[in-house]
Amino acid sequence: MKKTNKSFFVLALLSLALLSCSRAPENAKKKNPLSLWNDDAASKNALIDYVKAVTDEKSPDFIPVKDRIATFDMDGTFVAELYPSYFEYNMLEYRVLDDPSYKDIAPADVKETAQNIRDFVRNGTKLPDHFDMKHAYAAAKAYSGMTIAEFDAYVKDFGKKAANGFKGMIYGESFYKPMLEVFDYLNENGFTCYVVSGSDRFICRALTESIGIEPNRVIGMDVVLKSSNQGDAEGVDYTMAKGEDIFRTDELIIKNLKTNKVKQITQEIGKVPVLSFGNSGGDSAMHNFALSNKKYKSAAFMLIADDDAKDHANREKALKLGKDWKDAGYVVISMRDDWKTIYGNGVEKTDFSF
Repeated sequence: MKKTNKSFFVLALLSLALLSCSRAPENAKKKNPLSLWNDDAASKNALIDYVKAVTDEKSPDFIPVKDRIATFDMDGTFVAELYPSYFEYNMLEYRVLDDPSYKDIAPADVKETAQNIRDFVRNGTKLPDHFDMKHAYAAAKAYSGMTIAEFDAYVKDFGKKAANGFKGMIYGESFYKPMLEVFDYLNENGFTCYVVSGSDRFICRALTESIGIEPNRVIGMDVVLKSSNQGDAEGVDYTMAKGEDIFRTDELIIKNLKTNKVKQITQEIGKVPVLSFGNSGGDSAMHNFALSNKKYKSAAFMLIADDDAKDHANREKALKLGKDWKDAGYVVISMRDDWKTIYGNGVEKTDFSF
């Protein structure tokens, strides 16, 4: 009997020890939720102070969980955009000029757009005016006819290629590690995070799947979709049959930039965000929308690519933008001064290879 009691006591102690060990990382994370950020980073402390204020039920700034909506741009906000251009630009250049399954049948205007990108990244040639729309129309044509599953696989296959200008990183894993911590931190504090990008919605879905972002929380550029046997009939006049696929067409619906981001947030989320994260003028409307929230305390954060040691950044341009963003009332995140790393261990900046 004594032996049994002693064994039970030892087992109980071991169980408590294991339970304590299993909780330790969680508690440690709560104590330092943004471990890849410098402790004295003003942007980090601004975010933590904000989250504390709006999640404290006794605070006058308290926001109920159902209204804790955060919106994130993608390229340049938590996915690299300097290798040497946007993911979707790089992918279109490859699709049209290098992919043996498509390059010989690409329409002339699509080839011209892809060549614009190649000249820009290789020779520094200025992109034509309104190139964001020119690219959007070309991309709609370049992937037309692909089913959603085929396009998803195409994006992920391209994502397996080595990221140009870096050693130890592929395109599909080129996330800013400190910003991934922000997603985790906000999720732990009851926020619902949405990706609101100018890039194609299905590109964004393919890229963000690996970091746990649900597809219904991704908003982006859209093209018209049709079912396999729909033909020229309008969707309202056609009943999709069993076994049909949904495929992409070459008809652009919307390029999700500037005020279009606000329109899409309003239509798809139905609430005014309280937090907004971006990195360019294409995100300012989204930020201003959040800062105009009449019901709750809100905040907007702008990243500047000012780390020319770890990334392919134009520091002079970034610092000027940082001043502009600060004057606009946004909290500025300095990739050089606020973060301990960008892409994590084992990733090194290299020269571009062409």
